[in-house]
Amino acid sequence: MAASASMVKQSSKSGRKRKSRGKLTRSWDLFILIIPALVLLIVFSYGPMYGVLMAFQDFVPTKGIWGSTWVGLKHFERFVTAYNFKMILGNTLTISIYSLIAGFPFPIILALLVNKLRSTRYQSVVKTVSYAPYFISTVVLVGMLRIFMAPDTGFINHIIEAFGGESFDFFASAPAFKHIYVWSDVWKNAGWNSIIYLAALSNISPELYESAKVDGATQWKTLWHIDLPGILPTVITLLILNTGNLMAVGFEKAYLMQTTLNTSASEIISTYVYKRGIPGGEFSFSTAVNTFNSVINCILLVAVNWISRKTSETSLW
Repeated sequence: MAASASMVKQSSKSGRKRKSRGKLTRSWDLFILIIPALVLLIVFSYGPMYGVLMAFQDFVPTKGIWGSTWVGLKHFERFVTAYNFKMILGNTLTISIYSLIAGFPFPIILALLVNKLRSTRYQSVVKTVSYAPYFISTVVLVGMLRIFMAPDTGFINHIIEAFGGESFDFFASAPAFKHIYVWSDVWKNAGWNSIIYLAALSNISPELYESAKVDGATQWKTLWHIDLPGILPTVITLLILNTGNLMAVGFEKAYLMQTTLNTSASEIISTYVYKRGIPGGEFSFSTAVNTFNSVINCILLVAVNWISRKTSETSLW
């Protein structure tokens, strides 16, 4: 009996191998198409990862990575014990969580509302208007914000003064920085991010809507019982991905909006890495700080994916 069982297992394994080989031979042209993407991924994403070794060294450019002195966790300890560690980490977490809470629901709401528009003309207008800000570069966006919020000439301050208020220098205010950063980001990206939810809504079977209409369901009930459950897997997947990038606050926008008067709120890990790494020339220290940031993102991604897998049927792996 044992011998026959082992023979059955071996035959099943050989059968699976033959099937996999058959798939490879039948789809060899598709696998060839993947090769350029794999090469780019390896060269530009995985290849440079050996540079992480600098975080554990006192890196000297003339000696190279393999010739520099190894110092272990020295630079990580230096960052964690730095006087401004709490401020930098706090700013990064505050902006990240604020952006997630404020920015994540807006594309979902926009997609649900656009999907309810019966006129295709109105849908096209709303889509065009909401998508357009995404194509404004970050440099131009910050320039627009500085012009609109200028203390003397900005139209926002003119409106404030028209209602009896006093002119306010928004970019010189640390408390105002986070609000400007987050809500300008919501305005810029909400329309574009709604595309994936509109695509998910388009995959919902029309028969469900017809059945709901026959049963006398209102628009609200249709939205609650058909639209939201239909896009829920997409919502959970994107929430996991966004949480995995929680600490990856955009460097360019924060750096362009930064002034000497709002540094206490605008100094985040990415701007700190740039200042210490490029102008400061502290390559090992800046690499250690950025590695610290990446490790936290990785832990968050794994933790949120595990929670999602335990509480729902949707997860990345």
